[in-house]
Amino acid sequence: MATEIKMPQLGESVVEGTITKWLKQEGDSVEEDELLVEVSTDKVDSEVPSSAAGTIQKILVQEGETVQVGTAIAVVGEGEAAASDESGGEATADEAPKEQEAAAPEEEKATEQPAEEPAAEAEGDKEASASSEEKSGDKAEEEVAAKDDSAPAKAAESGDTSKRGIISPLVRRLADEHGVDLEEVGGTGTGGRIRKQDVLKFVEQRKSQPAAKSTEQAEKAPAPKEAPAAKEKPAAPAAREAPAAPGEREELVPWTNIRRRTAEHMVASSREVARAWNAVEVDWSNVAKLRAQAKDEFKAREGFGLTYMPFLAKMLCDTLLELPMINSTYDADQGGNIHKHYVNLGIAVALEGGGLIVPVIKGADEKNLVGLARGVYDVATRARSKKLSPDDLSGGTFSITNPGPFGSIISVPIIPRGQTAILGFEAIGKQVVATEDDQIAIRHMGVLDMSWDHRAVDGAEAAQFLARLKERIETTDFSSELQQYL
Repeated sequence: MATEIKMPQLGESVVEGTITKWLKQEGDSVEEDELLVEVSTDKVDSEVPSSAAGTIQKILVQEGETVQVGTAIAVVGEGEAAASDESGGEATADEAPKEQEAAAPEEEKATEQPAEEPAAEAEGDKEASASSEEKSGDKAEEEVAAKDDSAPAKAAESGDTSKRGIISPLVRRLADEHGVDLEEVGGTGTGGRIRKQDVLKFVEQRKSQPAAKSTEQAEKAPAPKEAPAAKEKPAAPAAREAPAAPGEREELVPWTNIRRRTAEHMVASSREVARAWNAVEVDWSNVAKLRAQAKDEFKAREGFGLTYMPFLAKMLCDTLLELPMINSTYDADQGGNIHKHYVNLGIAVALEGGGLIVPVIKGADEKNLVGLARGVYDVATRARSKKLSPDDLSGGTFSITNPGPFGSIISVPIIPRGQTAILGFEAIGKQVVATEDDQIAIRHMGVLDMSWDHRAVDGAEAAQFLARLKERIETTDFSSELQQYL
């Protein structure tokens, strides 16, 4: 018995996923719930476990291909050859034509049909045999595209078997991103259908032949008529050249889903939001002293280090509840700002190998200092190990980005969509400062900078918020919350 492993639903709003890496290969054994494949969506990268145990008989969707949720991506079963599952699902693409050929004589003999009918069926199955040479991922694209309202119904009614007009959403998106006219692209799929690979190949060919194309267009263009000198018009601006292919010492690094989606969200936020920003310098000396006393015992008990982040998170939550205009959403449809009297705190996490993701600590305002330390460590660890779910990335009301560990001293972060502000947590270092009693002292100093939406917040409110946050950090005694580690 063979079981199809399908693209899982990795979130309520997720409709497709991209296979980024197979953790098992054809012929490998896999246990139920053992990690099988890495999948990237527009929200999160996840390691997906196998829903069945057995031998991987066939990988249907290759790395780099995008398919709809519910599409079969692999076949797991017993033995070496793939077979149909109990529910009547079809065999793998390579096996199907062979089974049809073997079954044809038996069906002919049992039903006593004339010889012409099996021959006609075999002739009609040429297209099915040809399609078995394509990747099964393209088959999934075709099934999705067949549901598209733009499919060529008129051609089908007239008996035309061409499938050039069946365009999957993925192919349309690639064509739009690269400015490709699909009429100029040759299709190598079944019935001339245009596949993802056809668009990418066309783009590469266009990049490598910009000069030849320009010359050809110049030769075909009619010679301009001479105009009197007095009526001579300024020359038209030169046509935009196609981007050049990478040179010898250059490298094209394809976007990941996270990189592409991050770019889209950041550009959209910059267009929508009236961003302004300001900053304050904070004296962390009292926090630094207490942290130094507690950090060794804290790590021994908790298993991870005590950073400055939970101290900031605790004071931030208290200040957001006190001044909720910063913890709000600008709502043009309802003509007002929605103030949140709770805090779901987003923590920006830099991923290994590139990329940025913002998991959310739900109910952060209800946690104490140690609870926030555990929450920050949990979401950061799961983000880097690809254990987050889409729900971990939704519902944030305010976010912190933390470039400080990389040495940043000031920054202007972009506000996440749906939020009013984001706080930048910069590096903390020792500085020589003049104290209030006119003494010279060495203090642990660091900058907090905040980008905020000027549609929802005014400058005075933003400055008031940062001043109150600064005051809390500098004056709060956290020793009672860390007493067990002192």
